[in-house]
Amino acid sequence: MTAEPFGAPSPSAFEALSSDDPHAIGGYRLCALLGAGGMGRVYLAYTAGGRPVALKVVRPELAEDPGFRHRFAQEVASARRIHGFYTAQVVDAGTDATTPWLATTFVPGPSLQQVVHQHGPLPERTVLLLVAGIAEALHAIHAAGVVHRDLKPGNVLVAADGPRVIDFGIARAADANPLTGTGLRIGSPGFMAPEQALGLPATPATDVFALGALIACIGSGMPPFGDGPEPASLYRAIHEEPDLTHLPHGLHELVRLCLAKNPEDRPSTAWLIEAARNHPATGGELRISDGWLPEQVSSEIQRHTALPTTPPPPATLLDPGRSAAVAPAAPVLPAPAPDRPQPAAATRRAATTARRRARIALLTTAAFLVGGATIFVLLNSAYFDHHGNKDVAARGSHPPPSPSTSPQPTTASGYSVAYTNLELTSPDSDYEFDLKAGKVTQNNSTWYLGRENGAYYVPDDSAAYIPPAGPLTLTDCLKGIDTQPASTLPFTTLRVGRSFCVRYPGGQDIAIIRTLTDGSNDGPVKVSLTYYRHSA
Repeated sequence: MTAEPFGAPSPSAFEALSSDDPHAIGGYRLCALLGAGGMGRVYLAYTAGGRPVALKVVRPELAEDPGFRHRFAQEVASARRIHGFYTAQVVDAGTDATTPWLATTFVPGPSLQQVVHQHGPLPERTVLLLVAGIAEALHAIHAAGVVHRDLKPGNVLVAADGPRVIDFGIARAADANPLTGTGLRIGSPGFMAPEQALGLPATPATDVFALGALIACIGSGMPPFGDGPEPASLYRAIHEEPDLTHLPHGLHELVRLCLAKNPEDRPSTAWLIEAARNHPATGGELRISDGWLPEQVSSEIQRHTALPTTPPPPATLLDPGRSAAVAPAAPVLPAPAPDRPQPAAATRRAATTARRRARIALLTTAAFLVGGATIFVLLNSAYFDHHGNKDVAARGSHPPPSPSTSPQPTTASGYSVAYTNLELTSPDSDYEFDLKAGKVTQNNSTWYLGRENGAYYVPDDSAAYIPPAGPLTLTDCLKGIDTQPASTLPFTTLRVGRSFCVRYPGGQDIAIIRTLTDGSNDGPVKVSLTYYRHSA
């Protein structure tokens, strides 16, 4: 079990950086400390263009644990799929950095924990509006296949336009026996469902239980199972009914349903939203507008919107060519190298390493035992492209695109054709399409198309677009990637004949991919590739 993953902001909205704090992490300029907790420290930081973000850096001792790093990368990859109006969107991460970090949109407001601590219980209508927003956030989180596991007042920020749920699913990264000596806990007593306290798998219903406890806490100022020793709180959550003595009577039934001991007896997030809408205190309408918060809470939010003055960036950021003598004394953590796989992709690749080694070992053993029979396996038709050339699976490389297709005359918007309609086959999920080189490879490219869990994947800082249907042009891609970027590339959508496109990480090159065989995690997959290179 772990304590609060990254901690709630300190009583002072912004705390000045100390000499031990870095000036920059992953290319973001740090401005102030927002808080610290069991898993690390949270900073107010700025993008190169001046947009504020909340940047969370894990503790060094956690960063040294390979198991934690792997789980952290998995959770970050899952969190990046979540898009909800009432969630703090994950915008960037450095899971393979020396000290892993995570950047989310900055929410200018205090946590519910701070609000209740400073101003007491919230009015019934405010609580119901918060319930609807948090339930909508949970719906988006669960739709992405993620369970929060640590929903509590400290993990819900309050902005002028509604609540924001933060740290969804990230706490699970610390769920390992080797870390128990650090004093970390997964989940928070008083908000943990019985099944979670007993070590059983967490489900969406686990988050609904936590929401019920949160409602009771912000509506009464007291957790429903007491705030005494942790074992006592956990025991009461498992065996006893909640204490709702100080909670407004109009919220009792809602809370009791959420706090049902049996997960199957708890309501869904959609039901909770409708219950809040139909409650007499909301008058049949859910609307975040002026007056939805008590005046003193609105004033508190204003304090969080007055961001501190941004300190000048370190000399190394202003002029990379200066000597080390003018660099700041405080450390600057490096951004991931541009030619290395980006966070979620690095995780996917690490996860397949064991499978690849096992496969190679199996083929080697087969070659030793049965000799020529293995040759048949390696020369199976699935390992040839449409030219009759053996794929990388058979001989370790693929011939470059034909000179007749590269280069081509310049096309629209300063693009030229590198190759067109190049058909390639990936034998299984251990192999990726190298979009830049036009070949099939194993974990060796910087711009690639892989597959896992019923979907294609690309580097995290690539952008993709799936058109409604029909042929796809370069102009369509340039417009669609900027206006309708795709967050996932599922096989169910990209059936035979469907096309989609991908933009090079941090650049302008475009690849258009057309599916020639239905996607599969295990068997061969064939696609047609067209690559447009930008003159810049």
